[in-house]
Amino acid sequence: MRIEIRHSCKDFDSYRAARVKSLFNAESGANFTLDVELPIDEGDWQIGVIVGPSGSGKSSIGMKLGALYAPVWPATCPIIDAISPGGDFNAVTNALAAVGLGSVPAWLRPFSVLSNGERFRATLARLVCEAPEFAVVDEFSSVVDRQIARIGAGAFAKAWRRTEARVVLLSCHYDILDWLEPDWVLDTATGLLERGRLRQRPRMEMLIHQTDWRYWKLFEPHHYLKLPHMIAATNYVATIEGEPVAHVAFSTRPGLIEARACRLVVMPEWQGAGVGLRFLNAVCAMWLRAENRYEKPLRTLFHTSHPGLCAALRRDAKWTQVSGTLYGSNKVRSRASINRSALNSGREPPGCSGYGGHFRAVQGFRYLGENHCE
Repeated sequence: MRIEIRHSCKDFDSYRAARVKSLFNAESGANFTLDVELPIDEGDWQIGVIVGPSGSGKSSIGMKLGALYAPVWPATCPIIDAISPGGDFNAVTNALAAVGLGSVPAWLRPFSVLSNGERFRATLARLVCEAPEFAVVDEFSSVVDRQIARIGAGAFAKAWRRTEARVVLLSCHYDILDWLEPDWVLDTATGLLERGRLRQRPRMEMLIHQTDWRYWKLFEPHHYLKLPHMIAATNYVATIEGEPVAHVAFSTRPGLIEARACRLVVMPEWQGAGVGLRFLNAVCAMWLRAENRYEKPLRTLFHTSHPGLCAALRRDAKWTQVSGTLYGSNKVRSRASINRSALNSGREPPGCSGYGGHFRAVQGFRYLGENHCE
């Protein structure tokens, strides 16, 4: 597809304009022309990128291709309601998790109050859910720091390739190209067109450290539950290039029959990179190999309410789902049980309201390991 850009404006002759022309030997700034060939109508592709410095014609090319994707966000409802309001709830939560916006409290806020990084990922999640046949996104990753931009680009690419749609991303940043692994790239600075998935996502080396609760204060603000520390827990922290990126705690069930993992948290700027599940699988494998303080091989039981994580665990052959409580416990029965226990112990009943009565879907999974079929 050939695209021709012809922009022009008045050739001003003011004193300052004339002085600039004289100083820099510039004849005129009134005309801008650009001719490019894009493989829009050729082959089987899903992600194309037009990259180059500001003023090199990216947005002009994008507008020739179609309307720029600029969704309108309602100010009176959270993003969980604004994204695909008539669609499937799980599809929305999966999209949010897939593009790295796994922070549940952020789902409950309107788009207008989100940070720039959260807005960037919320918009990507909405695009993935809507999945128009063809979309053009301007200023892709321009308003966020480069760490979030790279991880967000990689997360978006993985989620987008699960659709059958096509998208053209316009960006002035070259550092996202390897993370996107695009099918073609046009560089407006050089005019070069690169075809085929010639780029490869960078490899990251993750180190796992056994520790205690000392690092939990870094991760706790990003965990969706506020609970006391697990009793007799062994903590693990994952780092990449010395930066803490994920946390999980391990304890055991009574009788040392099984391990129990909890407090899995991935830092927001690393969500969507696949760090969390790889980290959890690695520690579970260590416990299954008896690499724990009990020197005993133990399978791991893990519970979560996070829809995106539940979906990822169901897709992973190393895990099997063992439970799915889709409603809260009976609060009246809980209160009666607590009071009976107090009376049997010779204590005064605490008169508490009991636990339960809420709607919280808790799903349980057991780690089977790499060679569970054997």
